[in-house]
This record gives sequence, C-alpha cells and structure tokens, in this order.
Amino acid sequence: MADYDLIVVGGGPGGYVAAIRASQLGLKTAVIEKAHLGGICLNWGCIPTKSLLRTAEINHLLHSLEAYGFKADNISFDFKKIIERSRGVADRLAKGVAHLMRTNKVTVIEGEAQLKGRQGKDIQITVNGQQEVTASHVILATGARARPLPNLEADGKLVWTYKEAMTPEALPKSILVLGSGAIGIEFASFYSMMGSSVTVIEMQDQILPVEDKEISALARKSFEKQGITIHTRSTVTALKRNADSVTVSLDVEGTSQEVTVDRVILAVGIVGNTENLGLENTKIVVEKGHIKTNEMCQTNEPGIYAIGDVAGAPWLAHKASHEGVLCVEHMKGLSSAHPLKKTDIPGCTYSTPQIASVGLTEDAARAAGKYDVKVGKFPFLANGKALAMGEPEGLVKTIFDGKTGELLGAHMIGAEVTELIQGFCLAKTLEATEQDIIKTIFPHPTLSEMMHESVLNAFGHSIHF
Repeated sequence: MADYDLIVVGGGPGGYVAAIRASQLGLKTAVIEKAHLGGICLNWGCIPTKSLLRTAEINHLLHSLEAYGFKADNISFDFKKIIERSRGVADRLAKGVAHLMRTNKVTVIEGEAQLKGRQGKDIQITVNGQQEVTASHVILATGARARPLPNLEADGKLVWTYKEAMTPEALPKSILVLGSGAIGIEFASFYSMMGSSVTVIEMQDQILPVEDKEISALARKSFEKQGITIHTRSTVTALKRNADSVTVSLDVEGTSQEVTVDRVILAVGIVGNTENLGLENTKIVVEKGHIKTNEMCQTNEPGIYAIGDVAGAPWLAHKASHEGVLCVEHMKGLSSAHPLKKTDIPGCTYSTPQIASVGLTEDAARAAGKYDVKVGKFPFLANGKALAMGEPEGLVKTIFDGKTGELLGAHMIGAEVTELIQGFCLAKTLEATEQDIIKTIFPHPTLSEMMHESVLNAFGHSIHF
C-alpha cells in the first residue's frame, strides 16, 4: 500500500487548501514544502503587500485631514516599523497554516520533492534525494517565481524583485517599476503614496493590460494626478548599475530617454516552478513554462494533478485554492467537482484607487461577435456614501448580453471595489440575469448601490444618473 492517499507538493494557498479538503474527505494526506507554509502569497505576496498598502492609505489619509475638518502637524512615520508590521502579519498567518495542518491531521514534510516514476499503481517521490514516499495521487502546487529578463537581472540591491521591494531597509527617493500589471501597480502605488518619486514602464498600450480599457484609462489618469510618471508602449533597453543608483535607458514610444533612479523593481510577470521536480520521469507536458492540465486540473500523467501558478494563468491565490478543492473532490468522484470557469475568476489590484473586475471586458465582449452588448455605468461622484467617505473618484461598469440578460463582465475602479466585486462574482456563478440584479434590494446608503445603478443604466432604467 502507498504511504499516503495524496501527497501535495507545495504548501501555498492551493496546496494547503487541497490538503485540508483531502483530509476532510478521509484521505491520508501529506504536504511537502521546501520553504514556508502559505507559499509566496502569504509570505511574500498577497498578504504582506496588503499590509504595506494599508499603511500607504493611512499615510495618505493623515495628509488629507483638513478635508475632514482635522488638523495635524509634523506627521511622520518609522519606515522600519512599517516593514516589520508587514512581516509580522505574514508570520502570524504562516503559523496559522501550520496550526491548520496539525488540526486536520495533515503530515508536513520539509524538503524538496522529486517525482521518481511509478511503483505499480502508486507514484514514487523522494524528498531531498533521500526519504522516499509513495502516494495514490499527487497534486503539484509548486507556484511560480519572478520572470527573469535578459540583461535586466535582479541583484537584490539596486534591481529588486517583489521580495526586496517588500523588505527595503529605507524608503528610496526614486523608483522605476518595470511592468504595470497588478504587482507593478501595487508597488508603484505604495511607494508613491509613501513619498517616493515613481516611474512606471509598460510595453503594451495601456497599464493594467488585462483590465477594461476604460477602467485602465481612468486608473492612469488617477495615478498621474498623484504624481506617478507612466510610459506605455515603452521598454527598458539597458541598465547601468552605479554605486547606489541605477541609470536606465528607455525607449519611450520610439524616443530614447535616460533616467537615474535609486532602485528598479522588476514586475514583468512570473514563470512556473517546474524545474527539478522529476517531470522527465512522467508523461507531464510543460508548455510556455507551465504544466499543461485539463479542465479538472489533471496532467498527462494519471493520478497527478497541477494547480495554481505552476499550471498557468490567471496567477491568483483564489484561483489556486479553488483548483485545490476541485481536484480533490474530483479524485473522490464527488458531483460537486465542476470545471473551473476562468471568466468567473475575479481579479483585484489593491492600489489607490482600487481596481477589480470579473468576466469579459467591453472590447472582448464586442469582439466575440455573438452578443447584443449592453454597457451600464455609474460614477462614484453620484453616490452618496462615496461622497460622505470623501471618495468621489471611481466608476462601476457592467456588460450584459441584451438577448439573454447574461452578465458578461463587471469592471470597477474606486474605494473598496475589491470587496464589492464579490457581488458580481456571485451573480455570474448563479447565472443571474439583469432582472435578478435589478429586483435585488440594495441597502442605502452604500457603495454597493452603484452596482445596482450600473445594471439599471445598462438597460435604460437609470434613476440617479
């Protein structure tokens, strides 16, 4: 008999959730983790960055007190304590994951795992080249790392990845962020709001390339108003590392420029951690740096699944967690194991202003050529709660198929939209039509009313706009 019913390789948000669900379903389960339970998200990504961004929001509010009738002088901060708080939040949650492993009777094995092939029906794995374990099923949840760029390698001192950007010894006076996806924009927002001079470089023609163009344009306008310099259709052509600064050569829409900054942050995407896993001993296929899977997260090797970042986009913790539950329930043959619909996965950027979306953009909906596209919009400026909060900047945009009433997409920018987007996610999961949302009673006064108003606007029923 195999040592375990299931071995999960990687203890991040996909891996540990899969392990807990497996244990709940009666599977003898182990997690092999080489670094920290909680993975990149908990230790070096989602959680500590949100702590930093919360600090930036407070700093911004403290410098805007007069708008609320307050006055304060000589406001300052201790940057070291800001970083310490962020690390403390991550450490506390990592310990929480370890506790969950114990309470759910999941064995945690520290070390690096390698697939060694099959032993009958079971899968063999070695840990650190020594300990051997077997399992009936394996889930690969090894995550991803920052994508390296030729001649633009991070050195940890002058050129940073996300890890160095979260743990600096001091606040740089100037920073260049290469890449304007969610990671790049969040770092740009944090450092700008803390007082750094920030420049963002993006190869594509809009920042936040996966977002709706209208939302992206509003975001750019807001960031530039805050003082962030943004160059789209631009690239870094060379880096010169000085003693304590970096001179960056740029191609900005065909024009050569040069800028010297204290630090550079590389935020140009990620690549799956597929190396040294022993994949060559299996039928698993790697495409474009990620493990190929089917709609149920199965690889080409029977009994082996792959989830999360190592299995491809979208690279989101909540997608990994959902996949973890999905494939475990599929192993058990449960009827609840339904294929993941990627159009139902929300994306959130926790900058100021926040950006959140789910489903098709307006351009994608029109390009599909099969929908009677109806677009509804409602601005924060017309919402009483937003005005009372002092947050008049933002927009809620909804996209429907006029023939069926199907919600195709929802896109938001403004205060707390990363919390509001869940309402549209639920509507998409339940396959709610515009009539279902229109007939729903939204509380007043709330930001959520804008969601209702946007749907009303899409179908010509606007009351307040």
